[in-house]
Amino acid sequence: MYKNKLSADPLSLILGVLALIIGLVGCCCYGVTAIVPLVMAIIGLVTANKSIREFHNNPEAYDPQSLSNVNTAKILNIIAVILNGIIFLVAFAALIFYGTIISSAVLDGIRSGNYEEDDFHYEYETDSIEDWEEDDYILESEVDSI
Repeated sequence: MYKNKLSADPLSLILGVLALIIGLVGCCCYGVTAIVPLVMAIIGLVTANKSIREFHNNPEAYDPQSLSNVNTAKILNIIAVILNGIIFLVAFAALIFYGTIISSAVLDGIRSGNYEEDDFHYEYETDSIEDWEEDDYILESEVDSI
């Protein structure tokens, strides 16, 4: 008798692996991309749990190897959720920390009044065409003698 695969057998495994890879690569980008693999891992975890429930409701209809694949995918997705959650929280904490430092520095500058218009005074040099004299710029040419 032919037994079917579980519905999340390839899907949750692919989502778990991609979430781990994108999450680890996202560490190089200061965690900016951590939300995408976090969502992917959550979707993979939900579909894996749904497929495991399907298997336990009707174990004769599904292949046991498919259950093993879904259990592996569930473990990968749990690791990806934890890893990407930590990366996202660290990136969010760094954003709040640096944002607080920058905003306090801007507010200190505003309160101390160090933004007067005299600090931004620029001097420009003007040239006019009438001041140019042709005799100063005549190049001596060499005469080729034959």
